[in-house]
Amino acid sequence: MMIRFNVAYIKMNTKTEGPYNRCCIWFQGCNIRCPECCNKSLQELTLNHIISLEQLIEIVKQAQTEFKIEGITLTGGEPSIQTGLRQFNNEIRKLGLGIIMFSGKYKEEINPDLVASVDLLIDGPFINKDIDNQRLLIGSKNKKLTLVTDRYKNDLYYFDTDVALEEISVEEEYVFVNGD
Repeated sequence: MMIRFNVAYIKMNTKTEGPYNRCCIWFQGCNIRCPECCNKSLQELTLNHIISLEQLIEIVKQAQTEFKIEGITLTGGEPSIQTGLRQFNNEIRKLGLGIIMFSGKYKEEINPDLVASVDLLIDGPFINKDIDNQRLLIGSKNKKLTLVTDRYKNDLYYFDTDVALEEISVEEEYVFVNGD
């Protein structure tokens, strides 16, 4: 069976989706549907850009070559509903890259093999009444940062700021804003 991913956006080089230069992949579709989600347009379980495992790995390799990325960030939508994500993460690790994954699910609700395939998991649904203005990118106070490996143990300070980071990219057909 060929592994394919439903991808909404890919930013090959960003400094606003985790520490260091990163490639960020936003997946389409979410089965949690937090009412005040910051990426509401990515909740719909509709087809967006269908990309094979091999194509997605090549995109990350290109980002590694062109932008010297340190790692990737997986977000969405809900990354954990993408079949084959663990296999993708295992291939990314072979490239020497780190993996940060945001999930609206709690760690205990995610396949343990998928959790084990990332370096840092940021988990939990967004709860609007508990907005977290002290940590960058986290969203609400219930969300946890779980170091699955030691790769980012000295980099958690990145999230401990209330200074918003934002990037704006102007493309031919659209303007893309990411960050917090």
